[in-house]
Amino acid sequence: MPRAKNLPQAKRRRKKVLKASKGYWGMRGNVLTVAKHHVDKGRQFAFRDRRAKKREFRELWIVRINAAARENGTTYSRLMGAFAKSGIEINRKLLADIAYHNPEIFAQLVKKSGL
Repeated sequence: MPRAKNLPQAKRRRKKVLKASKGYWGMRGNVLTVAKHHVDKGRQFAFRDRRAKKREFRELWIVRINAAARENGTTYSRLMGAFAKSGIEINRKLLADIAYHNPEIFAQLVKKSGL
């Protein structure tokens, strides 16, 4: 009895990998064995960096808030502590946006926090 190789499914699998590697440099984009490794590695990086992106943005927001806080005569940690004590609940993303685009409103927030 001849061996069944399921050619249509195998071809579909190969096409899927080569489509994902489209645009890669050199043999990474058109040789199946090489493309398979680089597609897998690319997916690992994507998984890792979706989480790293969140950390990087939080760092950026904190840097912006700290810079604006120092312009208003305080530090980031004192400012966030004052916000917590005064009951001002505002997330870092929004606070950084205010600090960057509307420094006068940020100054009012600092005054309102009791600093």
